[in-house]
Amino acid sequence: MRKTNFHTHTHLCKHAGGTEEDYVNEALRQRLDVLGFSDHAPYPDDRYGLRMDYRELAPHISKLQNLKRSLRDKLEIRIGLEIEYDPFWIEYYKSLLREGGVEYFLLGQHIYIDKQGQPVNVYFIEQERDTSSYIDYANSIKAGMETGLFRAIAHPDLMFINKLPYDENGEKACSIIIQAAKDTGTILEFNANGFRRKKDNFPGGEFRYPYPYKPFWEMAAKQNIPVIVSSDCHEPRKLWDAKMKLAHRIAKELQLHVVEHIFS
Repeated sequence: MRKTNFHTHTHLCKHAGGTEEDYVNEALRQRLDVLGFSDHAPYPDDRYGLRMDYRELAPHISKLQNLKRSLRDKLEIRIGLEIEYDPFWIEYYKSLLREGGVEYFLLGQHIYIDKQGQPVNVYFIEQERDTSSYIDYANSIKAGMETGLFRAIAHPDLMFINKLPYDENGEKACSIIIQAAKDTGTILEFNANGFRRKKDNFPGGEFRYPYPYKPFWEMAAKQNIPVIVSSDCHEPRKLWDAKMKLAHRIAKELQLHVVEHIFS
């Protein structure tokens, strides 16, 4: 098995630690084959927070380009960003891929735009909304996939962090995302960072990690959707830790169609 990780955060996102060089050193120590950086992408107006400032983006990419060149014989470095899909920012996404030095996007839908055009934070759906919001979340991811701009969907089952029951809306939302991945050929991510969160009680008597959520991945397995296992590390020591190994083991138990690269 080739050791690859395409979901890596640095100190720039304001909720992680470690420089670009720190992660490269850890990747070399762990003998990774491919290290993909995908820090939270800023927007030109610096909306949302918990991500680098827009002024930091170009120096970050320049540093990664230098590391990529200097280490090309030792480690394959890929330059990516994790970003939400917002239909109003399509030209910005395209410009980053076209001339901004970005090689790939992970669609990390932490925030989606609802039918009224308002941003909704996926982590807080349970506070003001019900499971019908899962459908809006899923449709926003589907729309993102249909643009062809995103190599993979980061933690597509993130909605299940909310303490709401798994009902017909949850099942339908899973189906929308998985069918869209199949139709568009988009890779889904099995995210090890969910295993770093504590297990908790959820409606219906579930005691589980907030994600990865087993019913979602059982459905994905039946459709034979390509899946990457990602660390989503926010510290260098978690780049290839026990939770990453656990994620690979569970992905195998679920009989997921795991792939080692997001580039053909």
